[in-house]
Amino acid sequence: MNDDIRREIRRETRFLRGYAILMTAAAGVIALAAFRVSPAQERTFTEIDVQRINIVEPDGKLRMVISNRPRSIGPIYKGKPFGYAGGTRPGMIFFNDEGTENGGMTFSGSRDAQGRYNATSSWSFDQFDNDQVLTMQYVDQNGRRRTGITVGDRAEANIYEWVLRRDSINAIADTVARRAAMEKLMAPVNGVPLYATRLYAGRDVAKNAVVNLSDPQGRIRLRLRVDSLGRASVDFLDDGGRVTFSLPDSARR
Repeated sequence: MNDDIRREIRRETRFLRGYAILMTAAAGVIALAAFRVSPAQERTFTEIDVQRINIVEPDGKLRMVISNRPRSIGPIYKGKPFGYAGGTRPGMIFFNDEGTENGGMTFSGSRDAQGRYNATSSWSFDQFDNDQVLTMQYVDQNGRRRTGITVGDRAEANIYEWVLRRDSINAIADTVARRAAMEKLMAPVNGVPLYATRLYAGRDVAKNAVVNLSDPQGRIRLRLRVDSLGRASVDFLDDGGRVTFSLPDSARR
């Protein structure tokens, strides 16, 4: 091979190398430009398939998570997971300004091998640093269903600290000591139950339309009902659950 051919080959090799570098750089720039979105830009999609969407604040704190079941999020307190792992709550979970879960919408429904079904839909709102106190819920166990709104009271207990104590108690090997510690944990705080239903309005499993008003201990004291046959009644109850006055029956005596 003479010198002229060698020089020509070297020139072509340098050209091809430079061309390859240039095209690689150009492809990188195009890819970055395609995915870079400035704060002022918006993108519009006709349709999108996604398993999970995280809505976050500029500092990265979660504000909302929309997901399927496998990618659903577990409880979060100030950005820290606790309680149990994700993977059980398909739907939408909300978070407050501190990155703590404060409610959400969840739903499920399926049949088993025998054809029996279970279905639930729930929209709940949590007390600050605690669990749900307002819930709209549908629960259906193969036709045995209830649908309603529940308002509850909760003691001033921090849910994150409470769950850590519960998990620590569950790890106690001694059965008697574990049971005693758990009873103490579940006891009222300054006389206030950890949770007490104060109001339920809805349709119960006996097909009654009901409004139950309860005392601070969660005991029903006033019940308004229209039963499955259309009969209306009003019951007043004592703290033991006994009816002390009823309309229309008591008025007829």
